[in-house]
Amino acid sequence: MTGDATGPTRDVGAAVGRVRERIRAVGGDLQGITLVAVTKGFGPDVVEAVLAAGVTDIAESYAQELEAKAATVAGPRWHYVGRLQANKVRKVAAAVSLWQSIDRPELAAEVARRAPGARVLVQLDISGEPTKGGCDEQSARELVDRSRSHGLDVAGLMAVGPAGEPERARPGFRRLARLADELGLAVRSMGMSGDLEVAVEEGSTMVRVGRALFGPRPDRPAARPGPPGSPVTG
Repeated sequence: MTGDATGPTRDVGAAVGRVRERIRAVGGDLQGITLVAVTKGFGPDVVEAVLAAGVTDIAESYAQELEAKAATVAGPRWHYVGRLQANKVRKVAAAVSLWQSIDRPELAAEVARRAPGARVLVQLDISGEPTKGGCDEQSARELVDRSRSHGLDVAGLMAVGPAGEPERARPGFRRLARLADELGLAVRSMGMSGDLEVAVEEGSTMVRVGRALFGPRPDRPAARPGPPGSPVTG
């Protein structure tokens, strides 16, 4: 995929402004909420366009796609937001600034082995949809402790809301914020293109947005994806 006059790179700056206005409209503090652009499925030109629009936190869901873009584009703080097989960690360990989808002990251990001291989020399951990943509240508490025991910097929690109406996500977002408070974790990564207002109202400090910035993804991704089941569609 290459951006052109009618492609997704055309009005990224305006789209970023619209997303920030949506955050502001529900009382969100733009200084305290990180906007993460999810460029999954798009090419390096889209990453460059969003960087030019002032967004430096960029997320990918597939190891091979992140690896390819990180080798091409300098400047982003790369986030990994997809479901990740432990044997793929080594491919992106040098590039990732924040691992957002730590949902099981073996993945935490492998990230710690390949990227000692890495900054991570533990993913909480709030949707009950198996393809989206995450763990239940008790397992999340245990995984925070286990991740810290491996020397990882556990910055917060992440969740993907359920499909459907945005309000369906509110109870889960509220549970995540409460659990983050209990565990003394500052980062609450919740909210995507369709439900970011609800997430901000419930205390999100990080929203992951793709579709609202770039429109629908192309049918064929810019790089061959990794394992199926990536939870984040933006």
